[in-house]
Amino acid sequence: MTPQIKAFFDPATWTVSYVVFDEIKGSCAIIDPVLDYDSKSSRTSIHSANQLIEFIHAQQLTVAWILETHAHADHLSSADYLKSQLGGKTAIGDNIPAVQETFKKIFNLGDEFAPNGRQFDHLFTDGELFQVGKLTASAISVSGHTPADMAYQFGDAVFVGDTLFMPDIGSARADFPGGNAHQLFRSIQKLLALSPTTKLFMCHDYPPAGRAPAWECTVAQQRAHNIHVRNGISENEFVTMRNKRDATLEMPNLLLPSIQVNIRAGKLPPAEQNGVAYLKIPINLI
Repeated sequence: MTPQIKAFFDPATWTVSYVVFDEIKGSCAIIDPVLDYDSKSSRTSIHSANQLIEFIHAQQLTVAWILETHAHADHLSSADYLKSQLGGKTAIGDNIPAVQETFKKIFNLGDEFAPNGRQFDHLFTDGELFQVGKLTASAISVSGHTPADMAYQFGDAVFVGDTLFMPDIGSARADFPGGNAHQLFRSIQKLLALSPTTKLFMCHDYPPAGRAPAWECTVAQQRAHNIHVRNGISENEFVTMRNKRDATLEMPNLLLPSIQVNIRAGKLPPAEQNGVAYLKIPINLI
């Protein structure tokens, strides 16, 4: 079956969230939802998430899955809020414990945080199949940006997370803890080996001046035009470019707050004795 797809672009974080649905059975999956966060006041809000809810109610859909392509470093996830409002199972790649273990040490998290993936309802393995109504989807491991990156394929549509960007932007960075430029190249090749007409949907777009935000292209377009991994670029050329470029990049604005929430499947840290939840900021560590 052909999936129906509705994209939601968040201009504050340049993130694209998706609702993928089977309009016959009325079942859907949500991919990479955003929890709005004001870094100046450290206040969260649910405007972006409520846009998804409004669409899902209007289409009379039932949520089967809330899918994360990885533990994002550039926006907070609203998966936990959406689950409380709509139901569905939260899911991510089965290498998420490696990411959780790394950041448990960085943030010196206590015994309340177990780095075993149990914060999510399901951990997908590479090649695992799952259902959204009549739609059969598959999880594709695309590690390299982080160890736990997953792409999700629904028919001729693949949601690639941060592994690839639009062809004029290129590819994800590979210098986060656990990242690996060699592995990122090989993961990208898995995507580029799909049928040329396969549609790829990005999680972010950072458009150059003069171009409006965009988030969909084909495998053929990526092969021909991606500035980092088009046809003819070798693994060693890519790794050299990626490592050199990554060394010049600043950390994402929301790295520290977002990771602490996203490794918890969108849950805030537990409230302390005064009833307030706190995010931790390590000094001179990252």
